[in-house]
Amino acid sequence: MLLAIVNATVIPVEGEEFEGTILVRDGRIAELGADVAVPEGATVLDVAGAQVTPGLVDAHVHLGVHPEGDGGAASDTNEMTNPNTAGVRTIDAIDPYDEGFDLALAGGVTTVNVNPGSGNPIGGQATTLHTHGRIVDHMVLREPAGIKSALGENPKRVYGEKKQTPSTRLGTAKIIRDAFVAAQNYQRRHADPDNDKRHDVDLTMEALGKVLAREIPWRQHAHRADDIVTALRIQAEFGYDLVIDHGTEAHLVADLLAERGVPVLIGPLFTTKSKMELRGRSIANPGKLAAAGVEISIITDHPVIPISFLVHQASLAVREGLDRETALKAITINPAKVLGIADQVGTLEPGKRADLVVWSGDWMDPMARPRTVLIDGAVVFEHDATTGEERVAPRSDVPLALAQE
Repeated sequence: MLLAIVNATVIPVEGEEFEGTILVRDGRIAELGADVAVPEGATVLDVAGAQVTPGLVDAHVHLGVHPEGDGGAASDTNEMTNPNTAGVRTIDAIDPYDEGFDLALAGGVTTVNVNPGSGNPIGGQATTLHTHGRIVDHMVLREPAGIKSALGENPKRVYGEKKQTPSTRLGTAKIIRDAFVAAQNYQRRHADPDNDKRHDVDLTMEALGKVLAREIPWRQHAHRADDIVTALRIQAEFGYDLVIDHGTEAHLVADLLAERGVPVLIGPLFTTKSKMELRGRSIANPGKLAAAGVEISIITDHPVIPISFLVHQASLAVREGLDRETALKAITINPAKVLGIADQVGTLEPGKRADLVVWSGDWMDPMARPRTVLIDGAVVFEHDATTGEERVAPRSDVPLALAQE
């Protein structure tokens, strides 16, 4: 398939904005620039000067595991039967027919990372996938994409009510340390040729081993500054790649995060301060973190904030001090880096997937909206400005070979 998107105001994220053409071949960006010729036989999409950005990336959602409109009754976000459920995988619970995926497309979000919830100190394995498709395996871009862990009020509340460990922050940190020590012991046993049980497999230990080997990151739910410092302390003890999720008070320890090179996925930014940990929430915090040298991504935690509001969180963060360029990176290339898929999505450049958003105005303007959204070069969403109608393409399979590249 050959597609030429012409008369575009192209915002590649990394590189200068230009007026020109994006040429897409077999789902990948083949060429782009001001002087790109349209090959004979190409399908032409004339966007009449509209801005074109990469598809947006939300690195922390619960799409498909916490369905829209059920009040949590059908939620599969937390397996709260054991404080350590590192072996569970969100891919086994994602429903691609959750209408939240259509909402994502309406907001220009083409890639998401589905996390387990924060009820357990160790919640399980995340899945990174496209936001359109029929079979979740064919939508996957990376799996597992990290292991979710939680510090702070949520796990201590859940297990405190059960009268079991952890009921305090002390206990939560011990659960995490115990799990990593057990994984290290498991690895030593498996490396011992004289151990008769060295071939026995424990799925929980195997998952934690991927973190210790730095194959996948440790996704640390933490709001308060002291919890963030605890996360840094445990990271230093075990030597894994750490990502801070939420980071409500991360600006208070931004120097430590910048020094360690630990990214922060900040958000959601539009909720009320509904619990003690959120007293420091402010839309000005992304700008404070970025100014201190911390790499930030902005997240919705959908369904906490509707995923279509991702771009608006970025826009209002600009109003409160974040620079425009960093704001766009915070919803494109920065989360793609965290998810380990920056070679596939997050910027517009040859070889990357043709995940594109054609905007009705300036992407940062709250009055603008995605006019056309493409995933792997196929139109999956359109908004008709005349009628107000939104059209989502029928769910279909991305060729498996492409999905697994």
